[in-house]
Amino acid sequence: MMKLQDRVALVTGGGNGIGRATALRLAKEGARVVVGDINEEAAQKVAGDINEEGGEASIAILNVADWAAADAAVRTILDRYGRLDILINNAGIFRDAFAHKLTEEMWDQVVDINLKGTFNMARAVYGPMSQQKFGRIVNTASLAIRGNIGQSNYVASKAGIVGLTRTLALEYARHNITVNCVSPGVTQTQMYWAVPEKVREGLVNRIPLKRVASPDDLAALHAFLCSDDAAYITGQTIACDGGITIGLM
Repeated sequence: MMKLQDRVALVTGGGNGIGRATALRLAKEGARVVVGDINEEAAQKVAGDINEEGGEASIAILNVADWAAADAAVRTILDRYGRLDILINNAGIFRDAFAHKLTEEMWDQVVDINLKGTFNMARAVYGPMSQQKFGRIVNTASLAIRGNIGQSNYVASKAGIVGLTRTLALEYARHNITVNCVSPGVTQTQMYWAVPEKVREGLVNRIPLKRVASPDDLAALHAFLCSDDAAYITGQTIACDGGITIGLM
């Protein structure tokens, strides 16, 4: 049984990595998926894969930090499908440097895409979701919220998303809109493969399950939080990390 049959889902940052895996998974669960990405070629590829496999997908080219672009994307989705049920706020970037070496541009880029972008999209979907008295919003944090050297901008943006998730959950609940947050652990994305092999080996050794997450692991959690099985879960940040954050060390 497909748990998201006929739901309409927008996945930002859907052209690669976790976003791509999530778009594919939601489509397999019966959702009509809009692949949102600033990279049109990547978005078209994912949408094409979904359509070739018998699903239904389209694309939305947008910069999530652009207020007007977010509104325009939502209007286009409503014009095409008549509703919008699911928002996966997955788009994000990093610009790493020690705090004293960060430029204003590096700070602004990360905060604008990660934190402002998450708010911007959640704001844009509120209208249709509140009118239909149903919605599922899933934001994306990171284990970096615990603190990480060289990532003050990224950590601040992701920690802000956790607080934002809680606040939006309280505000949106009266309209039967749940707002939750997924906090990925070490995952096989472009960011992971950019790390030197010895560092990657050290990371794996710290994970109790002794493996790195695949994008499909995160996609499965996204699909669950968007389903009716998670109807009574809201305002939560759920780590998908293989157990790396448990224990004393």
